[in-house]
Amino acid sequence: MGESGATTRKWEDMDIDILVKIFQTLDIFDLTLRMAHVCSAWRVACCDPLLWNTLDLSAIESNYIRIPLEPYVYVHGQSDKEVTQLLKIALNLSQGSIQTLIFHFNLYLSDEQLTYTAERCPLVKRVVMPAWNRIKKTGICKAINMWPHLESMTMPSIANPPYLLEEISKSCKNFSKLKIMGPFDMHFALSLVSYIPKLKVLSLRCSVIFKDALIMILDQLQDLEVLNISHCILIEAGPPSPSRRVVRGIDPFIMDKAGRLREFLVCMNDSCILCQRARSDEGLMRWYKYEEGSWKSDEARSLAL
Repeated sequence: MGESGATTRKWEDMDIDILVKIFQTLDIFDLTLRMAHVCSAWRVACCDPLLWNTLDLSAIESNYIRIPLEPYVYVHGQSDKEVTQLLKIALNLSQGSIQTLIFHFNLYLSDEQLTYTAERCPLVKRVVMPAWNRIKKTGICKAINMWPHLESMTMPSIANPPYLLEEISKSCKNFSKLKIMGPFDMHFALSLVSYIPKLKVLSLRCSVIFKDALIMILDQLQDLEVLNISHCILIEAGPPSPSRRVVRGIDPFIMDKAGRLREFLVCMNDSCILCQRARSDEGLMRWYKYEEGSWKSDEARSLAL
């Protein structure tokens, strides 16, 4: 009873369903570092699967400096500890419910952090990957092997794609959507058609694409339904730079091949700000220079965040 004689209730006695509704409005920091530690009732609410369909860590970047030797970045120890702590709390609360896992491309996870996450997210269907620098072949293959339900991946550029795509082919039978945030050449195209021939959605937006690689995927990815090459720099096949020629538009030959697609998304417009940025950055976008979160956009709706 309060001083006025009215009945009062404690926060920990609030109905769990109401708490969950409130907690759905909070970000990952409030949920993991604050609410889950208030009392046992609030912790129970913080474990509700409704809160954990998506683990969105896209606001978290590593505190790092670039170095001249592999892995070409040095991550501050305290930054690593904070990420590990956040992952442990979030993954304990989620109790294996996570189906969408989103990392920032400037979050430099270690092998241990990635595989720890993968082990505790067995139901994941969609992954937006962090930077590859500190993740070794064994680490990424182990993680993918633990995601049998994986359907969609957004990935930064990778120097040696065959082993990654081969592991996806072996472990993820429902895989159908891929976004590549980096150059797309014949080496990548050949790996893609070899290991994921049933791909349905592919986004290469704001990247460098070699014309012969584009033709290969249009010819050989027979199940492809959606292809996004908006704001890309299209390079004519030929000898190494500076002899390579930038193609200023899509010719009828490619348009004819793309005619079978449900969506062929193209923007190569001198007045488009994203096209201008892609050319300025030479097809390797420096997203940190632009509006926060702009890297999450995609004209292919199923790959946008």
